[in-house]
Amino acid sequence: MAKAEAGQSPPLPPSPPLMPPNVKPEHVDLPRHSIMSRRGVGNCGRRISLLTNHFKVSVNATDAVFYHYTVTISGEDKRIAEGKGIGRKVVDKLYQTYSAELAGKRFAYDGEKSLYTVGPLPQNKFEFTVVLEESRAKQQNGSPRGRDSPIGPGKRSKHSFQSKTFMVEISFATKIPLRSIALALKGNEVDNTQDALRVLDIVLRQQAANWGCLLVRQSFFHDDSRNLVDVGGGVSDVSTTMILKPGPVIDFLIANQNVREPRFIDWTKAKKMLRNLRVKPRHRNMEFKIVGLSEKPCNQQFFPMKVKSTEGTNEGETLEITVYDYFTQHCRIELTYSAYLPCLDVGKPKRPNYLPLELCSLVSLQRYTKALSSMQRASLVEKSRQKPQDRMRTLTDALRSYSYDEDPVLAACGISIGKQLTQVDGRILEIPKLKVGKSEDCIPRNGRWNFNNKRFLEATRIDRWIVVNFSARCDTSHISRELINCGRNKGIVEDQQTRRGNPVVRVERMFELITEKLPGPPQFILCVLPERKNSDIYGPWKKKSLSDFGIATQCISPTKINDQYLTNVLLKINSKLGGINSLLALEQSSLIPLIKDTPTMILGMDVSHGSPGRSDIPSVAAVVGSQSWPLISRYRAAVRTQSSKVEMIDALYKPIANGNDDGIIRELLLDFYRTSKQRKPKQIIIFRDGVSESQFNQVLNIELEQIIKAYQHLGEADIPKFTVIVAQKNHHTKLFQASGPENVPPGTVVDTRIVHPRNYDFYMCAHAGMIGTSRPAHYHVLLDEIGFSPDDLQNLIHSLSYVYQRSTTAISIVAPICYAHLAASQMGQFIKFEDSSDTSITSAGSVPVPELPRLHKNVESSMFFC
Repeated sequence: MAKAEAGQSPPLPPSPPLMPPNVKPEHVDLPRHSIMSRRGVGNCGRRISLLTNHFKVSVNATDAVFYHYTVTISGEDKRIAEGKGIGRKVVDKLYQTYSAELAGKRFAYDGEKSLYTVGPLPQNKFEFTVVLEESRAKQQNGSPRGRDSPIGPGKRSKHSFQSKTFMVEISFATKIPLRSIALALKGNEVDNTQDALRVLDIVLRQQAANWGCLLVRQSFFHDDSRNLVDVGGGVSDVSTTMILKPGPVIDFLIANQNVREPRFIDWTKAKKMLRNLRVKPRHRNMEFKIVGLSEKPCNQQFFPMKVKSTEGTNEGETLEITVYDYFTQHCRIELTYSAYLPCLDVGKPKRPNYLPLELCSLVSLQRYTKALSSMQRASLVEKSRQKPQDRMRTLTDALRSYSYDEDPVLAACGISIGKQLTQVDGRILEIPKLKVGKSEDCIPRNGRWNFNNKRFLEATRIDRWIVVNFSARCDTSHISRELINCGRNKGIVEDQQTRRGNPVVRVERMFELITEKLPGPPQFILCVLPERKNSDIYGPWKKKSLSDFGIATQCISPTKINDQYLTNVLLKINSKLGGINSLLALEQSSLIPLIKDTPTMILGMDVSHGSPGRSDIPSVAAVVGSQSWPLISRYRAAVRTQSSKVEMIDALYKPIANGNDDGIIRELLLDFYRTSKQRKPKQIIIFRDGVSESQFNQVLNIELEQIIKAYQHLGEADIPKFTVIVAQKNHHTKLFQASGPENVPPGTVVDTRIVHPRNYDFYMCAHAGMIGTSRPAHYHVLLDEIGFSPDDLQNLIHSLSYVYQRSTTAISIVAPICYAHLAASQMGQFIKFEDSSDTSITSAGSVPVPELPRLHKNVESSMFFC
């Protein structure tokens, strides 16, 4: 089976793994663990008939063999040709020129160094000379040949053709039998299955490139406005990939900076935003890449223009002329507002070429890789809610419209792609019963419950607490005003003068006021922030309260206060202060299979990599560990920074000079022992988020080995049994009800037909999809020394979606992973405003990494991240 969203090619084979900076290759032992095979499938639950966006791929010529050839392209100077897109241009021209020498055989080319055919080419090695001709404009009257120049109109110029010659060498590399895919689907271990899948992916990507699609990893996107969702700021969403809205550059800048007129544009921000974007001027049928902006406005930006002599000689004079005068007088193009705005520079670093802003439009299908604003994220969530029936229609229409299987290379090996969604059997697991205050039963319905007329199971008493207010917005509603008044009467309000300071200064001053006005530290602080999302106060406030003072704190920015809002706030406060909102009924009565009798620790692991494109910001690794066995609802977090964009966690075990271990796991093991009546874990269940299939072996043989070493460092000889599970949400599989328009019910699990033919994986949709189309979590069981049955493991994972203390709904992925993500995100804010000179530095590899401050002893064992 092949799975795909519309416009989605088969998955790319794994990329090379990333090794933690402190692990040297020569110190990596041979793998001790290998990925386990499936032990069976589950049987619990009510049956349900489903559809999924996996489409059947039929292979009729299973004896076909792909021949792999390496491609080397060099210029006349013998240097290897580089540049985006040059490979495809050269190889396309090669086929047009030399198809007879290649026996007319069609091929798939990856755009770089690999070419594939079905069956062999006439010989094992070829050398071709390929000439590419590019049209260049040649000015007739005013010829801008100086250091700086604008780009004049094509209609006033003659065209010359500049030829470039390339040498192309094609050499046979290896054979890849197509039958390896069929064997792998039967569960056999075959060496080159991934190679065959790579070829099929390249075939589809080549077809998409020929259609002019945007290629992003294993996905490609058509230039179809029906698929675009406007999220604001000149940005659109197409199937979770952000692209720039095509059209006039000035319109994009106004929308992106949310200003009314061009005169309000911040040109420093604009220069950074526009760099490397592609534009097309309305007077030329060519695309150009923006490299910067002119230093002066269009009507003041001079360049030297060489003018032919009136006597007809080759000698001419050089005149200084503005870009504005050149276009209006020499090119007869009327310019209006852009006379007073910077020009776009589309030239080279030492030879600028200028275009007036109003002549240029952004071309379509350009990725937007910057972080979305809070408004854009909210708009994306609101506008991309496609109901299941609409999603199904979009998928099937795309398969019929784009005819992916009509490619000649696919046809040569008898491959056809089905046009219908695949039918699959699912099961709906029984919803777990909860216990709340007074040991009252609480039975969730459709994955939801509430605390109406109910109490928390263990409510925390708060004797000393205050409200601090950083917000000048106090009159959003009657109840909001009452809350702020309560803060004024019992707490501390920021003064007007301090409000104009930077975030760190404002937080420092607020804590000075707390110290001055209160006889002792409060147990808890309710902090009112000026903005609901991305407040600059948040990071410095959390750092000061949790690291320096050790006080639990809850931040709010109320706009509408009702009972549900207040309940949600109280859920978080109670959890942070050591209370328990609810427990699983099985958990309270110690009846969870395989956990009830053996001390078992549950870990949730995640790494947060920060904003896209920011390699200067370190990644933040967080691990949460369960407390108070046999409970599985209480967790403590340990968080560390590591080198930017490194996925493997390198601080699980961290021996230091004095012989101690300063790693994450030691913290969590000691906390488990302290809270579990001095019992040591004999079983450890690990949930790992954020890793791809290519990194599964590293999770087992690098991260798991670190965990084992941390356990041994405590003097333990008996190693616990481990179960290691990777959870993925970043995939494209969707599940639909075959007999209804609604989302699949909470608790739906699929472990047949669309899963791996040999490895142990399954899909689970634990939550109720109230809006849009639900996306299931994809769980991969890499190791199971504990020995769960499929039913026991699936029910445990399902139950762990109901122990999330922050909400009264089942969540889409197990709570330990969500907690790890929250802890990494919250503590990552600690270093957002830090001066690196004030932060201790650790060296991971050759890149300095700022070290996170440790939590205060008063809160280090708490669920501060809730």
